[in-house]
Amino acid sequence: MNPYQISVQRKGGYKEVITIALPLILSTGAWTVQYFIDRMFLAWYSPQAIAAAMPAGMFCFTIMSLFLGTAGYSSTFVAQYFGASRNDRIGPSVWQGIYVAIIGGIVLGLFIPIARPLFRLAGHAPDVQELEVIYFQILTLGAFPVIACSALGGFFSGRGRPWPIMWISSVGTVINLVLDYTMIFGKWGFPEMGIKGAGIATVISSYVSLAIYLCLVFRDPYERLYSTVSGWRFDCDLFSRLVRYGLPSGVEFFLDIGAFSMFILIVGRLGTMELASTNIAFNINNLAFMPMIGFGMAVSVLVGKYLGMDRPDIAERSVYSGFKLTFVYMLFVAIAYVLVPDVFIMPFTLKADATRFKEIHDITVVLLRFVALYSIFDTMNIIFASAIKGAGDTKYVMIMILVLSLALLVIPVYIGVVLLHKGICVAWSFATLYVIVLGISFLMRFRGGKWKGMRVIRETPEILPPSGLI
Repeated sequence: MNPYQISVQRKGGYKEVITIALPLILSTGAWTVQYFIDRMFLAWYSPQAIAAAMPAGMFCFTIMSLFLGTAGYSSTFVAQYFGASRNDRIGPSVWQGIYVAIIGGIVLGLFIPIARPLFRLAGHAPDVQELEVIYFQILTLGAFPVIACSALGGFFSGRGRPWPIMWISSVGTVINLVLDYTMIFGKWGFPEMGIKGAGIATVISSYVSLAIYLCLVFRDPYERLYSTVSGWRFDCDLFSRLVRYGLPSGVEFFLDIGAFSMFILIVGRLGTMELASTNIAFNINNLAFMPMIGFGMAVSVLVGKYLGMDRPDIAERSVYSGFKLTFVYMLFVAIAYVLVPDVFIMPFTLKADATRFKEIHDITVVLLRFVALYSIFDTMNIIFASAIKGAGDTKYVMIMILVLSLALLVIPVYIGVVLLHKGICVAWSFATLYVIVLGISFLMRFRGGKWKGMRVIRETPEILPPSGLI
């Protein structure tokens, strides 16, 4: 088979990838819009608020990502069990992810009393530092529902039925944005709370999303087909396999987010304006980047499904379909970053103080050129990493991110900014190099083909249940 000759209609072709990816793109897009507008409101509120939001949010997400990646890997178990027509193992797989979420919620809560000394180490301005502590402490209270939603979302995405994920994400986004506006600025009877209000809004919306997921997943039809309620018991063997394959995925997620969190903390030493510009550039990048996550999730699901059916040829075709679609999309976005950067920056300037924001604007224009370059290579990062993780090759991804994040991102940026007192362009040059090398490494691993012989599920079930509904 020539993987580059992909038909639109064939299994693993463009149509199947888009069918699964579209609701996931809309879902991640809803989250991105929520994140983008949240930061836009904080930019309107004050430079200190937008400067504090990214480090605090990234630090919370970094810790949470260890559990988020592990619990979310239940989607791969669901996909492979579904492809193998072993539906009775789907509900229990999701439940093991929920247990990971409980552990994660407890761990995040332990960081609340030590938040202040931790952020003191970053060395940011005292007023920014105080806001970072407040925002981080509030966000940790919403860790459990976010992680649990990741596991429950795997029940739908793993079976190739991701539309409920999109609708739940949309509801959560609307709730968050309405509460954001009212709580940050003190509208409609709410007190003006600034960044504290943004954190509270995020936590409330995450619990609402979790409640909707539970109502859907625990319905009688799903219980009869997939044991979504009766499969609640802790399964030591299944849990250990989820940890075995999912934990490297969580560690990989943790290391990647952690590396960029360290990057942001180090850049913050250059000054509030440089930190605010970096935050805005990353937020703009997320607006275009998150649809690629939807494609990556779709590719991972299709790889798991077709490997469960013992059809690695179709799995491979799915990956190349996703890559071509994602590359074309990201190429157009990268061109727009260079040619019309003000289109992306404008929302942050609408109600911000023009005098104070001019320096932030000028720096952000330069940073978007770095984003344009590395985002093209990020397509390889997302698609090919998702493909091999969908097969179970999570340790390779973890090791590469560990090695490259230290060698090409954290250590060089620390040396350049802290020790050699270089500027923001040097820091962003290393960030760009990191993404480029990482994407190439995942492409080469995928081309090696080892993933085709991998499985995360047991090969021989004791009982082969009927396939049920798809």
